[in-house]
Amino acid sequence: QVQLVESGGGLVQPGGSLRVSCAASGSLFSVLDMGWYRQAPGKQRELVASITSDGNTNYADSVKGRFTISRDNAKNTVYLQINSLKPEDTAVYYCNARLNTVLRGTKNYWGQGTQVTVSS
Repeated sequence: QVQLVESGGGLVQPGGSLRVSCAASGSLFSVLDMGWYRQAPGKQRELVASITSDGNTNYADSVKGRFTISRDNAKNTVYLQINSLKPEDTAVYYCNARLNTVLRGTKNYWGQGTQVTVSS
């Protein structure tokens, strides 16, 4: 079964840092583009950052300079380092990846989400 599994969310004080991870597993040929989205209560899901298979990155304006996306292709894992956290960063963070799978070809997958709460 192909899946994305996230980890690393939690409660952090304003100004703090956190790293969330997402690992792809299952019968895969390759992992293509990967990214992180977030959804705050009452708001639409929005793209936070993305990274291509060869390492090109893209960030939402609201997180530039504070968030860093990276990936380890050997582990099929994408990371999001979150620094200088603000209360408005509170949201469920979702991993998204385009996976080239053995059984179903190339498809888009979502993780289950991990809660990040910024509060004192």
